[in-house]
Amino acid sequence: MQRFLAQVLLLSIIGTTIASHANANVASSNSLTVTVSGLRNQKGRICLSLFSAEQGFPNKKERATEAQCFKAGEGSIAVKFNNLLRGSYAVAVIHDANEDGTLNRGLFGIPEEGFGFSRNPNVRMGPPKFKDAAIFVAGQSIIQVELKYFL
Repeated sequence: MQRFLAQVLLLSIIGTTIASHANANVASSNSLTVTVSGLRNQKGRICLSLFSAEQGFPNKKERATEAQCFKAGEGSIAVKFNNLLRGSYAVAVIHDANEDGTLNRGLFGIPEEGFGFSRNPNVRMGPPKFKDAAIFVAGQSIIQVELKYFL
């Protein structure tokens, strides 16, 4: 009887170890590559914010899961977010031409700098909701965001 209990205990430990190792691999094997195109000029920076929930999306980058900025260049830019948990995410992108860290707005709140979102939703009166920009990340996901300029 003791031998049987020892075997059950050993199998439980092995099973738990394998399961925790598998869960660790699930998180590290998911990534999202975002290609940003439609850049109007090479001034300033391109800033991407990745959100895993609607809280803070799209304007509060401090609530983002991850945020990255890169010098604006010619053509498109590709950015990879690694080690993501499988799930829904939304991306907000701004062309911060004057490098002040915000999307500058003019008269009536109209953006003066380029912006874009995952799924490229139509933007009319205000930014899209998280659900309108959300994409599901599982494995190696790739999306394209086209920047829009109103002025």
